[in-house]
Amino acid sequence: MSKPETLLEDLSASVRKETALLLAAAVFEGLLGVGAAFLTARVIDAAVFHGADLAAVLPTLALLLAIALLKALLGYAGAQIGFTVSARARQSLFARLLDHVAALGPVRLSGTATGDVATTLTDAVSGIEPYWRQWLPATATVAVLPVAILLVVLPVDWRSAVVFAVTLPLLPLFMVLAGRSAERANQRQWASMARLGGHLLDAVAGLADLVLLGAAKREVALVARTAEGYRRETMKVLRLAFLSALVLEFFATVSIAVTAVLIGFRLLWGEIAFVDGLTVLLLAPAFYAPLRTLGTERHARMEAVAAAERLADFLARPASGRSGNEPFAAAAAVSVRFENVSAGYGNGRLALDGISFEVRAGEQVALVGESGAGKSTILSLIAGFLEPTSGTILIDGRPLASLDLDDVRRRIAFLPQRAFLFDASVADNIAMGRSGDVGAALRAARADEFVDRLPNGADSRLGEGGAGLSGGEMQRLMLARAFFAPAPLVLMDEPTAHLDAATEAVVGEAIARLSDGRTRLTIAHRLKTVEAADRVLVLSAGRLIEEGKPDELRARGGAFATMLATLDGGGSA
Repeated sequence: MSKPETLLEDLSASVRKETALLLAAAVFEGLLGVGAAFLTARVIDAAVFHGADLAAVLPTLALLLAIALLKALLGYAGAQIGFTVSARARQSLFARLLDHVAALGPVRLSGTATGDVATTLTDAVSGIEPYWRQWLPATATVAVLPVAILLVVLPVDWRSAVVFAVTLPLLPLFMVLAGRSAERANQRQWASMARLGGHLLDAVAGLADLVLLGAAKREVALVARTAEGYRRETMKVLRLAFLSALVLEFFATVSIAVTAVLIGFRLLWGEIAFVDGLTVLLLAPAFYAPLRTLGTERHARMEAVAAAERLADFLARPASGRSGNEPFAAAAAVSVRFENVSAGYGNGRLALDGISFEVRAGEQVALVGESGAGKSTILSLIAGFLEPTSGTILIDGRPLASLDLDDVRRRIAFLPQRAFLFDASVADNIAMGRSGDVGAALRAARADEFVDRLPNGADSRLGEGGAGLSGGEMQRLMLARAFFAPAPLVLMDEPTAHLDAATEAVVGEAIARLSDGRTRLTIAHRLKTVEAADRVLVLSAGRLIEEGKPDELRARGGAFATMLATLDGGGSA
């Protein structure tokens, strides 16, 4: 079984009971149609050829009305169950994808375009929905209904049953022949749509840069070419779909016509009773209908398989190899120790090469070094976004690899250079689904000064990425997020790097309060940040070349002293 089919089977297992109800409703609805055709033939025969009055056929008519009502009820129930099944399967898949995204982390996703991830989590998930609503009911009906009709027709007219049995295999044969090309075209269409969606989202995200660089028209032309390619692939799929449907309709119509002609001649020759011939004629369309429906819904399956292939490839991407599950519940400041740690990003180059150091509990440490020295890699390793290729990382004397990663992350506060806020209220951006005192966190971060001026205070809705707020205001909201659930370990990537002097002073004062009694590692790009540290680790090319107190390193006149001019200018260390 291929990866996409395995994924669909796994998802079906999560909604097995609901799927069974859906299939039962579809099959029972089809069987009721068989019963209705059988009764209709007898009502017509009694009224036309035997002179039966209304009273004589009224019970049968009442039964036919009941069957019609029950069929309508089953059709409605099937639609509702189908919606429920597909919604639950999508929910289960989406939760699985989000868990995998969290397991991959920002480091492993850094090589994937944001647009590609977004289209995988939206369009591909939506693309598998017809598999349950349309394809599975069609397969259940085609497995039961033709057999049931053959069993009804065989004692009535065995010759017609032979015609049914001989012509039935022709439909799936031509459906498979016409469907192979359609399946390949459908996969190409999905790949084209994924490229278009991902490219368009990335282009929109970088629209300001494209305009400033004068590349907007070129990007528009590129998107137009990609959209044209998607249009062509879509038209190929539609052309093949219509061809497949035409083939099925043609052979089904020919088969029904052959049956009708044979019954007509046999009625003329008196070889078959009218009621039996009419019963067979009424059942003939119902006999071929499930296969015609299956041929139509096969394209829903192909779409679902193409989407599932994309999802399966995404889920197959290797995530963290860690298997630690020891609880970690440190409430006070923690220590961090690297013992001969090496790490890389799979490109053949080590970002850290045998580095060893210790950050004592409650110590404030600054990481300094040129771009690519390994500063961000250290933070990624501590947060569990990356595993070392060798060496050991200890948190409070315990190997990080043995600890429950969720427990560790709950005890880490992270402040990046550029804050990211979600399209939600201020309070929701601070709490992130947790319970607590949002107001106290805002006051601790000095964010209440501007939040109180918003139309609805902490209930005011922010735009995606904090649209409408200044960089300093967003950074203070990130600080409030850290204050909301105090963590014993604080990781920072110079949160004051892009702030003016006045705002930097406010944020720096709040950071000092946040760091009080906690362990802090900061990637330093400013001299003030370095001077506020208890100790400095100087990195170069993935190695620790100096460490010590800021004044001692300055006096020593080594690599750190050489970097001071850059730090004074507030540039990258």
